[in-house]
Amino acid sequence: MRIALDGMGGDFAPKEAVQGAVEAVKAYDVEVIITGPKEIIEEELAKYQHDPQKISVLDAREVITLNESPVLGIRRKKDSSLRRAMDLVKEGKADAVVSAGSTGAILAGGLLVIGRIKGVDRAALAALMPGKNGQFMVVDLGANADVKPHNLVEFAKMGKVYFEAIKGVSNPKVGLINIGGEEEKGNELTKVAYGLLKEEKSLNFIGNVEPREITDGDVDILVCDGFTGNVVLKMYEGVVKNLMSMIKGAMMSTLKGKIGGLLVKPSLKEFMKKNDYKEEGGASLLGVNGIVVKAHGTSDARAFKNALRQAKNFYDKDYLEKFKENMSS
Repeated sequence: MRIALDGMGGDFAPKEAVQGAVEAVKAYDVEVIITGPKEIIEEELAKYQHDPQKISVLDAREVITLNESPVLGIRRKKDSSLRRAMDLVKEGKADAVVSAGSTGAILAGGLLVIGRIKGVDRAALAALMPGKNGQFMVVDLGANADVKPHNLVEFAKMGKVYFEAIKGVSNPKVGLINIGGEEEKGNELTKVAYGLLKEEKSLNFIGNVEPREITDGDVDILVCDGFTGNVVLKMYEGVVKNLMSMIKGAMMSTLKGKIGGLLVKPSLKEFMKKNDYKEEGGASLLGVNGIVVKAHGTSDARAFKNALRQAKNFYDKDYLEKFKENMSS
């Protein structure tokens, strides 16, 4: 399997992207094509022992920045590292693309370069998140700030294919993120979407899920508009980060706390690993005619390695073909 990696995407590019590629090639049966300025990428590659047959560089002289129009960036900067990576998938020279670059540019590239799958109205970002009782998925995490009620039904169907194909979960539970559990709660979008989801016989819809119940992990797929999903994601990350900081501060404030901290340290490390986005790798852009993984903007080498693993998992389990079959039916 060949994966196109945007070597200039992310806050720590190209250093962490290149190191992640080297580690992924050693750990998994993949080939990686890194896009970016050839001399810069090769300078980073020279720091590591690697198989030149499995890691290659495609010269790309431009970079799409976070402060420019995503659509214009994809259309005008055809020699950018992200656009070149997308082109490789479009041309069949790579089986997947991984990038930690601009979310908007990745979405624009997925739609304008790779293209939507027939039958899909809106592509959506989705990611697995850790819950108390198991992993759950939120769709959409930021690709579509404004949606129609039928788009939420579509997001649910996308998530269902993911859970069945990738997670091996039959008939996964679907919930609608809302401000209350009652059917009549919410705004016009959620009220209409509730009715549509309830009527859709192909979905195991269990009703509304309040924000305080999201992290229970009792519902497999949670659907919402991209604005709400992005708020949920960033709030989740912030709570975990600050909670651990507060716990550490409390333990280090007294001698008893320090002694207790030594005892619970292994459990806390396991908790942090379970809730670390770097372990999952990234969010998947569902609905486009190719495997696209959006890694976190602050990804380090471990996160890039796991994002590449995630792309391989999609490929190995033939997710794309299963998705096409499901959406066409």
